[in-house]
Amino acid sequence: MALKDIVVPVMGESVSEATISKWFKKVGDAIKADEPVAELETDKVTLEVNAPAGGVLKEILAKEGSTVEVGALLGRIEEGASGAAASSQVSGVKAPVPEKQAETRTPNPEPSGSNSGPAARKIAEENNANLAGVQGSGKDGRATKGDVLNAIASPATGNRQPATGREERVRMSKLRQTIAKRLKDSQNTAAILTTFNEIDMSNVMALRNEYKDAFEKKHGHRLGFMGFFVKAAVAALKEIPEVNASIEGDEIVYKKFYDIGVAVGGAQGLVVPVVRNADELSIAEIEAEVSRLAAKAKDGTLGMSDMTGGTFTVSNGGVYGSLLSTPIINPPQSAILGMHKTEERPVAVKGQVVIRPMMYVAMSYDHRIIDGRESVTFLVKIKEAVEDPRRLLLGV
Repeated sequence: MALKDIVVPVMGESVSEATISKWFKKVGDAIKADEPVAELETDKVTLEVNAPAGGVLKEILAKEGSTVEVGALLGRIEEGASGAAASSQVSGVKAPVPEKQAETRTPNPEPSGSNSGPAARKIAEENNANLAGVQGSGKDGRATKGDVLNAIASPATGNRQPATGREERVRMSKLRQTIAKRLKDSQNTAAILTTFNEIDMSNVMALRNEYKDAFEKKHGHRLGFMGFFVKAAVAALKEIPEVNASIEGDEIVYKKFYDIGVAVGGAQGLVVPVVRNADELSIAEIEAEVSRLAAKAKDGTLGMSDMTGGTFTVSNGGVYGSLLSTPIINPPQSAILGMHKTEERPVAVKGQVVIRPMMYVAMSYDHRIIDGRESVTFLVKIKEAVEDPRRLLLGV
Protein backbone atom coordinates (compact mmCIF):
# COMPACT_ATOMS: atom_id res chain seq x y z
CA MET A 1 0.00 0.00 0.00
CA ALA A 2 1.06 3.59 -0.66
CA LEU A 3 2.62 5.71 2.06
CA LYS A 4 1.41 9.27 2.56
CA ASP A 5 3.72 11.85 4.13
CA ILE A 6 2.63 13.99 7.10
CA VAL A 7 4.48 17.31 6.82
CA VAL A 8 4.64 20.58 8.74
CA PRO A 9 2.20 22.95 7.03
CA VAL A 10 2.82 26.60 6.17
CA MET A 11 2.03 28.39 9.42
CA GLY A 12 1.80 32.02 8.38
CA GLU A 13 4.00 34.99 7.64
CA SER A 14 7.32 35.13 9.56
CA VAL A 15 6.76 31.70 11.17
CA SER A 16 9.33 29.19 9.96
CA GLU A 17 9.54 26.61 12.76
CA ALA A 18 7.47 24.98 15.46
CA THR A 19 7.77 22.54 18.34
CA ILE A 20 5.86 19.26 18.38
CA SER A 21 3.90 19.54 21.59
CA LYS A 22 1.78 16.40 21.26
CA TRP A 23 1.04 13.38 19.07
CA PHE A 24 -2.62 12.43 19.20
CA LYS A 25 -1.97 9.03 17.57
CA LYS A 26 0.47 6.17 18.10
CA VAL A 27 2.11 4.01 15.47
CA GLY A 28 -0.45 1.43 14.37
CA ASP A 29 -3.49 3.60 15.15
CA ALA A 30 -6.19 3.91 12.53
CA ILE A 31 -6.59 7.44 11.15
CA LYS A 32 -9.34 9.12 9.17
CA ALA A 33 -8.58 11.67 6.47
CA ASP A 34 -8.33 15.24 7.88
CA GLU A 35 -8.30 13.91 11.46
CA PRO A 36 -5.86 15.75 13.77
CA VAL A 37 -2.75 13.64 14.32
CA ALA A 38 -0.34 16.07 16.00
CA GLU A 39 -0.22 19.46 17.65
CA LEU A 40 2.42 22.07 16.85
CA GLU A 41 3.32 25.05 18.99
CA THR A 42 4.81 28.11 17.27
CA ASP A 43 6.00 31.37 18.75
CA LYS A 44 2.53 32.80 18.19
CA VAL A 45 -0.14 30.12 18.09
CA THR A 46 -0.85 26.43 18.60
CA LEU A 47 -2.19 24.54 15.61
CA GLU A 48 -3.13 20.99 14.67
CA VAL A 49 -1.72 18.93 11.82
CA ASN A 50 -4.40 16.93 10.03
CA ALA A 51 -3.97 13.59 8.31
CA PRO A 52 -3.54 13.94 4.53
CA ALA A 53 -5.29 10.58 4.01
CA GLY A 54 -7.03 7.77 5.84
CA GLY A 55 -5.22 4.63 6.89
CA VAL A 56 -2.83 3.59 9.64
CA LEU A 57 -0.02 5.62 11.17
CA LYS A 58 3.03 3.75 9.93
CA GLU A 59 5.91 5.89 11.21
CA ILE A 60 6.58 8.79 13.57
CA LEU A 61 9.74 10.55 12.40
CA ALA A 62 9.74 13.55 14.75
CA LYS A 63 9.24 13.06 18.47
CA GLU A 64 7.35 15.27 20.91
CA GLY A 65 9.49 18.22 21.94
CA SER A 66 11.36 18.30 18.62
CA THR A 67 11.73 21.56 16.71
CA VAL A 68 10.72 21.25 13.07
CA GLU A 69 10.64 23.61 10.10
CA VAL A 70 7.90 24.25 7.58
CA GLY A 71 7.76 21.32 5.14
CA ALA A 72 9.59 18.92 7.48
CA LEU A 73 8.48 15.27 7.49
CA LEU A 74 6.65 14.35 10.69
CA GLY A 75 5.53 10.83 9.88
CA ARG A 76 3.91 8.57 7.32
CA ILE A 77 0.47 7.05 6.90
CA GLU A 78 -0.09 3.70 5.21
CA GLU A 79 -2.96 4.76 3.03
CA GLY A 80 -6.02 2.54 3.10
CA ALA A 81 -4.68 0.18 5.79
CA SER A 82 -6.70 -0.61 8.88
CA GLY A 83 -6.23 -2.19 12.33
CA ALA A 84 -2.50 -2.70 12.04
CA ALA A 85 -0.42 -3.44 15.10
CA ALA A 86 2.16 -0.92 16.19
CA SER A 87 5.10 -0.93 13.80
CA SER A 88 8.69 -1.34 15.00
CA GLN A 89 9.99 0.73 12.08
CA VAL A 90 9.54 4.07 13.81
CA SER A 91 12.61 6.23 13.45
CA GLY A 92 14.56 6.10 16.66
CA VAL A 93 12.08 3.69 18.31
CA LYS A 94 12.87 -0.04 18.73
CA ALA A 95 10.44 -2.87 19.25
CA PRO A 96 9.98 -3.60 22.95
CA VAL A 97 12.16 -6.39 24.34
CA PRO A 98 10.43 -9.06 26.45
CA GLU A 99 11.07 -8.61 30.15
CA LYS A 100 13.17 -11.76 30.69
CA GLN A 101 15.23 -11.12 27.58
CA ALA A 102 15.82 -7.55 28.68
CA GLU A 103 17.11 -8.81 32.03
CA THR A 104 19.70 -11.02 30.38
CA ARG A 105 20.84 -8.48 27.80
CA THR A 106 20.80 -5.22 29.74
CA PRO A 107 23.31 -4.85 32.57
CA ASN A 108 22.28 -3.07 35.71
CA PRO A 109 22.98 0.66 35.38
CA GLU A 110 25.91 1.99 37.33
CA PRO A 111 24.99 3.85 40.46
CA SER A 112 25.21 7.62 40.32
CA GLY A 113 28.79 8.69 40.85
CA SER A 114 30.28 5.20 40.24
CA ASN A 115 33.15 6.85 38.32
CA SER A 116 34.54 8.10 41.61
CA GLY A 117 36.33 6.82 44.68
CA PRO A 118 34.62 5.78 47.94
CA ALA A 119 35.85 8.92 49.72
CA ALA A 120 34.46 11.14 46.98
CA ARG A 121 31.08 9.37 47.07
CA LYS A 122 30.89 9.64 50.86
CA ILE A 123 31.55 13.40 50.83
CA ALA A 124 29.01 13.84 48.04
CA GLU A 125 26.36 11.95 50.00
CA GLU A 126 27.02 13.92 53.17
CA ASN A 127 26.71 17.24 51.31
CA ASN A 128 23.85 16.25 48.98
CA ALA A 129 26.05 16.93 45.94
CA ASN A 130 25.39 15.50 42.49
CA LEU A 131 28.50 13.65 41.29
CA ALA A 132 27.15 13.44 37.76
CA GLY A 133 28.01 17.10 37.28
CA VAL A 134 31.51 16.96 38.79
CA GLN A 135 34.40 17.17 36.33
CA GLY A 136 36.80 14.41 37.42
CA SER A 137 40.55 15.00 37.42
CA GLY A 138 41.60 11.48 38.37
CA LYS A 139 42.55 8.53 36.21
CA ASP A 140 40.02 7.80 33.44
CA GLY A 141 38.13 10.94 34.49
CA ARG A 142 37.31 9.66 37.97
CA ALA A 143 36.07 12.27 40.47
CA THR A 144 38.45 12.61 43.38
CA LYS A 145 37.81 13.83 46.92
CA GLY A 146 39.34 17.19 45.94
CA ASP A 147 37.03 17.48 42.89
CA VAL A 148 33.96 17.00 45.06
CA LEU A 149 35.15 19.47 47.70
CA ASN A 150 35.82 22.08 44.99
CA ALA A 151 32.36 21.52 43.52
CA ILE A 152 30.71 21.91 46.93
CA ALA A 153 32.70 25.11 47.56
CA SER A 154 31.45 26.54 44.24
CA PRO A 155 27.62 26.29 44.32
CA ALA A 156 27.41 28.31 41.12
CA THR A 157 28.56 25.21 39.24
CA GLY A 158 25.14 23.75 39.91
CA ASN A 159 26.39 20.46 41.36
CA ARG A 160 24.12 20.44 44.38
CA GLN A 161 21.27 18.01 44.02
CA PRO A 162 17.95 19.71 44.82
CA ALA A 163 15.82 18.07 47.46
CA THR A 164 13.25 15.69 46.00
CA GLY A 165 9.99 17.40 45.11
CA ARG A 166 11.27 20.93 45.73
CA GLU A 167 12.08 21.76 42.12
CA GLU A 168 10.61 20.99 38.74
CA ARG A 169 12.23 21.77 35.41
CA VAL A 170 9.92 22.34 32.48
CA ARG A 171 11.11 23.32 29.03
CA MET A 172 9.91 26.78 28.02
CA SER A 173 7.22 26.67 25.38
CA LYS A 174 7.91 28.23 22.02
CA LEU A 175 5.37 30.93 22.82
CA ARG A 176 6.95 31.71 26.20
CA GLN A 177 10.43 31.87 24.62
CA THR A 178 9.17 34.35 22.04
CA ILE A 179 7.35 36.44 24.65
CA ALA A 180 10.58 36.68 26.62
CA LYS A 181 12.65 37.58 23.57
CA ARG A 182 10.23 40.16 22.21
CA LEU A 183 9.77 41.93 25.53
CA LYS A 184 13.51 42.07 26.12
CA ASP A 185 14.09 43.26 22.55
CA SER A 186 11.51 45.97 23.17
CA GLN A 187 13.42 47.19 26.23
CA ASN A 188 16.75 47.04 24.40
CA THR A 189 15.52 48.82 21.26
CA ALA A 190 12.89 51.39 22.22
CA ALA A 191 13.46 54.40 24.47
CA ILE A 192 10.60 53.41 26.79
CA LEU A 193 9.08 55.97 29.10
CA THR A 194 5.80 55.71 31.03
CA THR A 195 3.33 58.44 31.94
CA PHE A 196 0.46 58.02 34.42
CA ASN A 197 -2.96 59.46 35.17
CA GLU A 198 -6.08 58.46 37.06
CA ILE A 199 -9.65 58.16 35.86
CA ASP A 200 -12.87 58.62 37.79
CA MET A 201 -14.91 55.60 36.70
CA SER A 202 -18.19 56.82 38.25
CA ASN A 203 -20.03 57.65 35.02
CA VAL A 204 -18.93 54.54 33.14
CA MET A 205 -19.86 52.31 36.07
CA ALA A 206 -23.24 54.00 36.44
CA LEU A 207 -23.90 53.56 32.72
CA ARG A 208 -22.86 49.94 32.83
CA ASN A 209 -24.92 49.16 35.93
CA GLU A 210 -28.01 50.72 34.38
CA TYR A 211 -27.83 48.89 31.06
CA LYS A 212 -25.81 45.73 31.76
CA ASP A 213 -28.83 43.40 31.86
CA ALA A 214 -30.40 44.83 28.70
CA PHE A 215 -27.01 44.81 26.98
CA GLU A 216 -26.34 41.17 27.82
CA LYS A 217 -29.86 40.15 26.79
CA LYS A 218 -29.51 41.85 23.40
CA HIS A 219 -25.87 41.08 22.56
CA GLY A 220 -25.30 37.81 24.40
CA HIS A 221 -22.24 38.89 26.35
CA ARG A 222 -21.33 41.12 29.28
CA LEU A 223 -20.64 44.82 29.04
CA GLY A 224 -17.12 45.45 30.31
CA PHE A 225 -14.74 48.39 30.38
CA MET A 226 -12.63 47.36 27.40
CA GLY A 227 -15.10 48.65 24.81
CA PHE A 228 -14.99 52.13 26.33
CA PHE A 229 -11.20 52.20 26.54
CA VAL A 230 -10.66 50.89 23.01
CA LYS A 231 -13.13 53.45 21.66
CA ALA A 232 -11.43 56.21 23.67
CA ALA A 233 -8.01 55.08 22.41
CA VAL A 234 -9.13 55.21 18.78
CA ALA A 235 -10.43 58.76 19.25
CA ALA A 236 -7.11 59.81 20.84
CA LEU A 237 -5.06 58.05 18.14
CA LYS A 238 -6.84 60.04 15.44
CA GLU A 239 -5.85 63.28 17.14
CA ILE A 240 -2.27 62.26 17.92
CA PRO A 241 -1.11 60.11 14.96
CA GLU A 242 2.44 59.65 16.34
CA VAL A 243 1.06 57.19 18.88
CA ASN A 244 -0.34 55.06 16.04
CA ALA A 245 2.94 55.14 14.11
CA SER A 246 6.04 52.94 14.11
CA ILE A 247 9.72 53.25 13.22
CA GLU A 248 11.12 51.27 10.30
CA GLY A 249 14.78 51.98 9.70
CA ASP A 250 15.13 55.74 9.40
CA GLU A 251 11.45 56.26 8.52
CA ILE A 252 8.33 56.89 10.59
CA VAL A 253 5.35 54.93 9.29
CA TYR A 254 2.03 56.60 10.12
CA LYS A 255 -0.83 54.09 10.17
CA LYS A 256 -4.14 55.27 8.77
CA PHE A 257 -6.01 52.30 10.21
CA TYR A 258 -6.81 51.36 13.80
CA ASP A 259 -6.24 47.69 14.62
CA ILE A 260 -6.12 47.55 18.40
CA GLY A 261 -4.34 44.71 20.17
CA VAL A 262 -5.97 43.50 23.39
CA ALA A 263 -3.57 41.73 25.75
CA VAL A 264 -5.20 38.69 27.37
CA GLY A 265 -4.00 35.67 29.31
CA GLY A 266 -4.20 32.62 27.08
CA ALA A 267 -3.81 28.90 27.61
CA GLN A 268 -0.03 29.17 27.18
CA GLY A 269 0.74 32.70 28.31
CA LEU A 270 0.11 36.31 27.37
CA VAL A 271 -1.20 36.81 23.85
CA VAL A 272 -2.31 39.94 22.00
CA PRO A 273 -5.13 39.23 19.55
CA VAL A 274 -6.21 42.19 17.42
CA VAL A 275 -9.58 43.94 17.09
CA ARG A 276 -9.59 44.91 13.41
CA ASN A 277 -10.86 48.30 12.22
CA ALA A 278 -11.86 49.30 15.72
CA ASP A 279 -12.70 52.79 14.47
CA GLU A 280 -15.61 51.31 12.49
CA LEU A 281 -17.06 49.36 15.42
CA SER A 282 -19.51 50.40 18.10
CA ILE A 283 -18.77 49.78 21.78
CA ALA A 284 -21.08 46.75 21.64
CA GLU A 285 -19.26 45.37 18.58
CA ILE A 286 -15.87 45.90 20.22
CA GLU A 287 -17.04 44.06 23.33
CA ALA A 288 -18.31 41.19 21.18
CA GLU A 289 -15.00 40.92 19.34
CA VAL A 290 -12.96 41.08 22.56
CA SER A 291 -15.14 38.31 24.06
CA ARG A 292 -14.66 36.16 20.95
CA LEU A 293 -10.90 36.61 20.91
CA ALA A 294 -10.57 36.05 24.67
CA ALA A 295 -12.48 32.78 24.36
CA LYS A 296 -10.18 31.62 21.57
CA ALA A 297 -7.13 32.61 23.63
CA LYS A 298 -8.43 30.59 26.58
CA ASP A 299 -9.01 27.56 24.35
CA GLY A 300 -5.66 27.96 22.59
CA THR A 301 -7.33 28.25 19.18
CA LEU A 302 -6.13 31.69 18.08
CA GLY A 303 -4.91 31.70 14.50
CA MET A 304 -2.19 33.72 12.83
CA SER A 305 -4.75 36.12 11.40
CA ASP A 306 -5.93 36.90 14.93
CA MET A 307 -2.47 37.87 16.17
CA THR A 308 -0.74 40.02 13.57
CA GLY A 309 -0.84 43.63 12.46
CA GLY A 310 -1.90 45.60 15.55
CA THR A 311 -1.09 49.32 15.65
CA PHE A 312 -1.68 50.01 19.37
CA THR A 313 -2.30 47.79 22.41
CA VAL A 314 -4.57 47.99 25.46
CA SER A 315 -3.73 45.77 28.44
CA ASN A 316 -6.02 45.32 31.44
CA GLY A 317 -3.97 44.18 34.43
CA GLY A 318 -6.87 45.20 36.65
CA VAL A 319 -8.62 41.89 36.06
CA TYR A 320 -5.81 40.28 38.08
CA GLY A 321 -5.93 42.95 40.80
CA SER A 322 -3.03 45.13 39.62
CA LEU A 323 -3.21 48.64 41.07
CA LEU A 324 -0.39 50.13 38.98
CA SER A 325 2.19 48.90 36.48
CA THR A 326 4.46 50.02 33.66
CA PRO A 327 3.47 47.96 30.59
CA ILE A 328 6.10 47.05 27.99
CA ILE A 329 5.55 48.10 24.38
CA ASN A 330 4.55 45.36 21.95
CA PRO A 331 6.98 45.93 19.01
CA PRO A 332 6.87 47.28 16.36
CA GLN A 333 4.17 49.42 17.98
CA SER A 334 5.17 52.64 19.67
CA ALA A 335 2.87 52.71 22.69
CA ILE A 336 0.68 50.63 24.99
CA LEU A 337 -2.10 51.63 27.39
CA GLY A 338 -2.33 49.85 30.74
CA MET A 339 -5.61 49.68 32.63
CA HIS A 340 -5.68 48.73 36.30
CA LYS A 341 -7.92 47.85 39.20
CA THR A 342 -10.82 50.20 39.99
CA GLU A 343 -10.70 51.05 43.67
CA GLU A 344 -12.65 53.46 45.84
CA ARG A 345 -10.44 56.30 47.05
CA PRO A 346 -10.97 59.74 48.60
CA VAL A 347 -10.58 62.52 46.01
CA ALA A 348 -11.19 66.25 46.04
CA VAL A 349 -14.15 67.42 43.93
CA LYS A 350 -15.05 71.12 43.95
CA GLY A 351 -13.40 71.62 47.30
CA GLN A 352 -15.03 68.59 48.93
CA VAL A 353 -13.46 65.24 49.77
CA VAL A 354 -15.59 62.48 48.26
CA ILE A 355 -15.21 58.74 47.69
CA ARG A 356 -15.01 57.80 44.04
CA PRO A 357 -14.16 54.61 42.09
CA MET A 358 -10.76 55.50 40.64
CA MET A 359 -8.50 53.71 38.18
CA TYR A 360 -4.84 54.42 37.58
CA VAL A 361 -3.86 54.25 33.91
CA ALA A 362 -0.38 54.12 32.43
CA MET A 363 0.91 54.64 28.93
CA SER A 364 4.36 53.40 28.01
CA TYR A 365 5.69 54.91 24.81
CA ASP A 366 8.76 55.03 22.60
CA HIS A 367 10.39 58.38 23.25
CA ARG A 368 12.19 58.17 19.89
CA ILE A 369 8.94 58.96 18.12
CA ILE A 370 6.57 60.29 20.82
CA ASP A 371 7.42 63.31 22.93
CA GLY A 372 6.22 63.98 26.45
CA ARG A 373 3.66 66.52 25.30
CA GLU A 374 2.01 64.05 22.93
CA SER A 375 2.04 61.21 25.44
CA VAL A 376 0.54 63.27 28.26
CA THR A 377 -2.07 64.80 25.95
CA PHE A 378 -2.99 61.36 24.65
CA LEU A 379 -3.57 60.02 28.15
CA VAL A 380 -5.58 63.10 29.13
CA LYS A 381 -7.87 62.51 26.14
CA ILE A 382 -8.39 58.92 27.27
CA LYS A 383 -9.26 60.22 30.73
CA GLU A 384 -11.72 62.81 29.41
CA ALA A 385 -13.49 60.33 27.13
CA VAL A 386 -13.89 57.63 29.77
CA GLU A 387 -14.95 60.02 32.52
CA ASP A 388 -17.67 61.38 30.23
CA PRO A 389 -18.67 58.46 27.95
CA ARG A 390 -21.15 60.70 26.13
CA ARG A 391 -18.11 62.03 24.28
CA LEU A 392 -17.60 58.62 22.72
CA LEU A 393 -21.19 58.51 21.48
CA LEU A 394 -21.07 62.04 20.10
CA GLY A 395 -17.52 61.82 18.74
CA VAL A 396 -16.27 64.91 20.59
